[in-house]
Amino acid sequence: MAKSSTTPMMEQYYEIKKQYPDAFLFYRVGDFYELFEDDAVKGAQLLELTLTHRSNKTKHPIPMAGVPHAAVETYVNTLVEKGYKAALCEQLEDPKKAKGMVKRGIIQLVTPGTMMNDNPNYAKDSNYLTSVVTTKSGFGLAYSDLSTGEIYATHLKSFAAVSNELLSLRTKEVVYNGPLTDKDKDFMHKTNITVSKPIQLKGKHAEVSYVEQKLTSGAEKEAVKQLVGYLLTTQKRSLAHLQIAKSYEVSQYLQMSHTVQNNLELTASAKNGKKMGSLFWVLDKTHTAMGGRLLKQWLARPLLSTNRLNHRQEMVQALLDGYFTRENVIDALKGVYDLERLTGRIAFGNVNARELLQLAHSLQAVPVILDALNQSDSKTLKDFASKIDPLKGVAEMITTTIIKDPPVLTSEGGLIRAGVDKQLDRYRDAMNNGKKWLAQMEAEERKKTGIETLKVGYNKVFGYYIQVTNSNKDKVPLDRYTRKQTLANAERYITPELKEHENLILEAQSKSTDLEYDLFVKLREEVKKYIPALQKLASQLAALDVYCGFATVAEQNNYCRPSLHTDNQDIKIVGGRHPVVEKVMKAGAYIPNDTHMDSDTDIYLITGPNMSGKSTYMRQVALIAIMAQVGSFVPADSADLPIFDQIFTRIGAADDLISGQSTFMVEMNEANDALQYATKRSLVLFDEIGRGTATYDGMALAGAIVMYLNNEVGAKVLFATHFHELTDLDKTLDHLKNIHVGATEENGKLIFLHKVLPGPADQSYGIHVAQLAGLPNKVLREATKLLKRLEAQGSELGPTSKQLDLFSASSNDDDEQEAAQDEDDNEPEVSSAEKDVVDEISNLYLADKTPLQVMQMVENWQEDLKDEDK
Repeated sequence: MAKSSTTPMMEQYYEIKKQYPDAFLFYRVGDFYELFEDDAVKGAQLLELTLTHRSNKTKHPIPMAGVPHAAVETYVNTLVEKGYKAALCEQLEDPKKAKGMVKRGIIQLVTPGTMMNDNPNYAKDSNYLTSVVTTKSGFGLAYSDLSTGEIYATHLKSFAAVSNELLSLRTKEVVYNGPLTDKDKDFMHKTNITVSKPIQLKGKHAEVSYVEQKLTSGAEKEAVKQLVGYLLTTQKRSLAHLQIAKSYEVSQYLQMSHTVQNNLELTASAKNGKKMGSLFWVLDKTHTAMGGRLLKQWLARPLLSTNRLNHRQEMVQALLDGYFTRENVIDALKGVYDLERLTGRIAFGNVNARELLQLAHSLQAVPVILDALNQSDSKTLKDFASKIDPLKGVAEMITTTIIKDPPVLTSEGGLIRAGVDKQLDRYRDAMNNGKKWLAQMEAEERKKTGIETLKVGYNKVFGYYIQVTNSNKDKVPLDRYTRKQTLANAERYITPELKEHENLILEAQSKSTDLEYDLFVKLREEVKKYIPALQKLASQLAALDVYCGFATVAEQNNYCRPSLHTDNQDIKIVGGRHPVVEKVMKAGAYIPNDTHMDSDTDIYLITGPNMSGKSTYMRQVALIAIMAQVGSFVPADSADLPIFDQIFTRIGAADDLISGQSTFMVEMNEANDALQYATKRSLVLFDEIGRGTATYDGMALAGAIVMYLNNEVGAKVLFATHFHELTDLDKTLDHLKNIHVGATEENGKLIFLHKVLPGPADQSYGIHVAQLAGLPNKVLREATKLLKRLEAQGSELGPTSKQLDLFSASSNDDDEQEAAQDEDDNEPEVSSAEKDVVDEISNLYLADKTPLQVMQMVENWQEDLKDEDK
């Protein structure tokens, strides 16, 4: 709050700050934006600014930190990326002309959901602002990427469904109209989602009416109105690029929770969140930013419509068959900039001349693309081309107005071509030829007057003048010359001709830049009229970019075109491969596997050792299904697939830090989602269900879940387990089939075959895997003894005293029993060190050792035996 002792400027600051208490207020003062009070203290820390103070001589100096006005966008983006809001307070009048205090006002509120980031590293990422309204029947939800103007709306029944959408969209800010429970607030906090209050619009707004015109749901309309209202109020400018909102039902697409998308690593690696290692990494052969964003959207929402999928497949097939057509299109697409975001910047009013030229160059590539498509033999490609409007007039309008290499700033001139405006040409001629004209005038006046010492000069105070020495005053033609200034030894004069040129030069210097900016704004407003057509064109080129990428990936990786059916749920994949794992392995190293699940087989119960490839096999089936339902070809020799309605996964072991749940609780929650919501048209992947609790609890749960899936759900299920006891279920469950991933043992070394074979695995090879991990030999030896005891006791071993008896005998007892047996057999006693050496030699696989490594091992054994003798 302002104090009585504060200056008028600070009173103005406090009054504006009061309206934006939750934002950093960047207050324009001259060439700087200043932060004051708490904003300055915290901003200096976050932005690494120098903290100074205003009114240092007073008892209470005001903390202050500033940034140059030309660089404010960088600092604002830094704050917003960290989850804060920033309000830009601009001078609304020229300080030189202002009477009293300069008028200031907020020109934009930048928030996490409204930031338009130009960083090329994030060009293929969308930044969504989401609006949520509570209704009697549930929730209305709408989201938009301000940089592109796209808007989508839906209605959901539960906050859990809302949370899933927020996480799937990776939204950074949500405008929420209802009260949040402590649990919901905790969810928002832990997911780094900024929660903003809605801003009520007064009266009717054309933008709202335009955007919501095709919506029929009241909840969706309310969510969109709240969204657009927030955008209009925070951005404080025309948003002509906002598109008509598209309504969608979650059930219209293949449903996958954010957890499923993360588990399957559709757009980012689960390990590090990076693109590499994801399905998007494999499929992204796009050459435009808008194509990359569209591919991400397709991966998040695979289709259920056979007609739309057939169209996508036809486009990919045509581009795959037409190599030269595809290459010509790709070459042209390389010259297409981000039309979606360029259009947004045009509407937003912050596009510069270089970006308008980027738009023109992009449009100039469209005729080349159309020519390539029309010259192909494919009717599908020609039909696609027939729907594209190249907007030739727009490119010509821009290129005939803007110079080839304009400056970045639009307010300093030097960006409009000669010949565009006559007045601008006069200004430029005056500025460029002013000195020449003055020199020429000086020569002409000397000749006319006969005064050889006559000079034409310029003074900031008096302007242009003709100077004549006192000795030549009698030669001055007073009918043309008017005295302007008297000096000690000379007189200065002005003529009508010189006065006219003076006005022209001074006007040129002060007004040419303003005129150029006005001409640029006029051009921008003309281009703005084409925004809907540009957005449609951008959407078409983005889709074409993705189709070309799919065709390229199919050709490079030997993918096949999948057949899709809806009359049954049979799966028939021949030679299927995991698209990501295959990509990181050497060419030809990946071992393909088949998947045949007809009407008699709903469940594959998969056994086999760790690291053998069970999870990879399961994931590859899911990824092949997803790829097929986004229109891509798939990594297989052939694939005949149903159209799945939902995919559920229970993969990996991790705590849910967001909800504060343990590993086992997460496991049970994910299992419950599948048991509750899966249908006969769903695909379920369960990996090691029950391992998060005691052995018999886990086994009982796993068995019951398998039986429920078989008897009650009927979905296609891939169920990997180490509970070998479950393999007996094939005797009682009609739709369950045992398969295993093969492994063999050679010279004590475990060899993974990575081949899926019929029937259950003979053992888990857990100790062998532990050996590969490098566990100490004593641990491995002890584990082997315990395993033999377990196998000997078999089914008699229960969670009672017998189980405890397993560990009641100490290792020393075992050693004594072995030693006694050795004496009975008249064999010499073997020391512990000698036994370790013998075990290592027995388990040594020489084929993977170099001679030098073997020599080093022998030396180590010698040292161990010498130490034992000591």
